[in-house]
Amino acid sequence: EITVPAETVSFAYEADVVGRAVLAGQQQAAAPAMTWDDTLGNIQTLDAWRTAIGLTYNAEKPENYQHTVTRRPLAVKQPVTMKYAAVAGIEKPVSRLVMGCDNQRTIAHASIMFDDFFERGGNCFDTAYVYGGGLQEKLLGHWIKNRGLRNEVVVIAKGAHTPQCDPVSLTRQLNESLDRLQTDHADIYFMHRDNTDIPVGEFVDVLNEQLRAGKIRAFGGSNWTTARIAAANRYAKRKGLTGFAAVSNNFSLARMVQAVWPGCISADVAWHKKTQIPLFAWSSQARGFFVVGAPNNTADKSLVECWYSDDNFQRQARVRELAAQRGVSPLNIALAYVLNQAFPAFALIGPRQLSETRTAWPALDIELSPKERKWLNLEA
Repeated sequence: EITVPAETVSFAYEADVVGRAVLAGQQQAAAPAMTWDDTLGNIQTLDAWRTAIGLTYNAEKPENYQHTVTRRPLAVKQPVTMKYAAVAGIEKPVSRLVMGCDNQRTIAHASIMFDDFFERGGNCFDTAYVYGGGLQEKLLGHWIKNRGLRNEVVVIAKGAHTPQCDPVSLTRQLNESLDRLQTDHADIYFMHRDNTDIPVGEFVDVLNEQLRAGKIRAFGGSNWTTARIAAANRYAKRKGLTGFAAVSNNFSLARMVQAVWPGCISADVAWHKKTQIPLFAWSSQARGFFVVGAPNNTADKSLVECWYSDDNFQRQARVRELAAQRGVSPLNIALAYVLNQAFPAFALIGPRQLSETRTAWPALDIELSPKERKWLNLEA
């Protein structure tokens, strides 16, 4: 036991140290006070301990987490900096940046990330039946309900992932996803994979059943070939049914050298330009390649296997050159490349922390000419 004489409680001393630092113009209090790293380290240790023993306070339970960090009502900040585009079947405009809901583990983390995205004008959220064993769908559903935003947001749901890629599994998973999301419909439903053993018409039929039932507003395919999508839309037209409204395949400035996950494919840019069918591009930033990708950075095995190639490093060099000329980050140029295509393109982003969301936002204001796009992609 160490006894320290004190004139007041310890919290008052902490407040005084912070107050003196603020008055002195310091972002962090001078020694011997705690640094930000010290504070975050303590919090992370406590979080790990609580996770290990399964401790969750009642106020932290998803159904009770109804307040924002600021305790102010959620509202889109003015002026709105987000850009929007239309998708057939969706009444509201859809934000060009789409929040990927695939890495949040707690309602606190999800709420902070989603609140910030919404306040910036983002209204489109992407999740899937297989993400986190259903956790991400549940967290998104709780957040939407807690904030009362169902009519304000566009929910993308995905299902029918291999090996459960068939009409029966699709229907079962959609119903379960809607229960997790606490909603009666998904705005856009993507089949997460294709199954070429099943005639494409069977998928079109079951998806139109869900349209008629009001459980989805539009549908498409993720990791589907353009040949299968074209066949699906021909079938739909012949039968007087609704066809694919959008596609979600991989697309970024970097070429995907190896599939990130089995069954993944990249977008056919020429086909999208010809058909003008919207593309929701996953891994739109090549999973950080333009931020950390370098020949001597081999710690991330997935990054190396999927994106490292001579041509991609040439693209990276050109991105950095143009970014220096524009006075922006390389990430902004790479993301702007996706957003500046000659067809409706939406970029799925997966920020883990607020700083990653903030650094992506300037890409919305960057315009790239066709000549610049070709140069970045080594076409000129």
